[in-house]
Amino acid sequence: MKQSKGKSVMRSISLFSGCGGLDLGLHEVGFKTVLASDSEQLCADTWQQSMPSVPFVVSRIGALTRANITAALGGKIGEIDLIAGGPPCPPFSKSRFYRKDKPRALEDPNGWETINGYLSMLDWVRPRAFILENVKGLAYKVHADALDTIIERAEKLGYKISTDVLNAADFGVPQIRERCFVVGSLDAKVTLPSPTHSREPSPGLLPWVNAGDVLYDLDTDENASDEGHFAGGQHHDLLRQIPPGDNYLYFTEKRGHPAPKFKWRGRYWSFLLKLSPDMPSWTIQARRSNNMGPFHWRNRILRISEIKRLQTFPDAFTLVGTIEQQWRQIGNAVPPMLAAAVGRSVAEAIGSKLSDAA
Repeated sequence: MKQSKGKSVMRSISLFSGCGGLDLGLHEVGFKTVLASDSEQLCADTWQQSMPSVPFVVSRIGALTRANITAALGGKIGEIDLIAGGPPCPPFSKSRFYRKDKPRALEDPNGWETINGYLSMLDWVRPRAFILENVKGLAYKVHADALDTIIERAEKLGYKISTDVLNAADFGVPQIRERCFVVGSLDAKVTLPSPTHSREPSPGLLPWVNAGDVLYDLDTDENASDEGHFAGGQHHDLLRQIPPGDNYLYFTEKRGHPAPKFKWRGRYWSFLLKLSPDMPSWTIQARRSNNMGPFHWRNRILRISEIKRLQTFPDAFTLVGTIEQQWRQIGNAVPPMLAAAVGRSVAEAIGSKLSDAA
């Protein structure tokens, strides 16, 4: 891709930055983060370890102003090629369907603040393109008002919009993780990436990458100590009996178990969920738990080094905080490999305009 004269990198602003998974992938395809922001100091500390040269603003997005952004960038915003970020997902998550005591989508004050804040940032900065990532639930019919609001307000600003739900496993990530992407460009419309991998490989499509493919070398000693990684709680003995790739439903009458322990669909699906080395992982959640998986096929909680692999973070990537805090940062992140695929599509869309200007 050609760059216009004097332009060696594509400048991006990161919102809801977390530990930087989305940004790591974007860096791989030519973007450079010139400013990051998150409401948690913990995330700023992780960026200081891993990407210390990037200015970081700790603030709720609803409290940010254009003046804040200008000041953080040294008094001048300049040309920004991309704004990228994933607003916190609880208002759109599947679990919110079961929490009748809590509002959903834009009816949730936090949901409104984060989406409105993101769209206000587009208005202030006018980047050439944007990437908004969220859980698959954003694309559900019940959340149509939220998605329509994003699309309509972005189109009024001149952006050509593309949306799709992408499965990280279809792009080489060893994890089944479906996420909704809304992308926009002031130049050519973005064509979101086509899968490179598949559950059923065919000419032109590689097989999914399995958990065993990326984890085996991290756990070669079957007798290794796993202090602090005890899984299953009072149900640990049951967990040990569940076959790899299965969950608590193994112990239900409907599945034909001779001594059922649980009612069919009486628990969250991830309860006592165990990885199979011959399949991609299921979605790594943001909360580390001793009864909600996925767990290692050796009947223990996964280690931080392992969930980094399943999320395609570099082994050397440094996280700040307790084990639980590190887990939450990784679990909330966009897998860098998926981010790179989406970023490449965006770069191609705005690159056509760069070529014309070269």
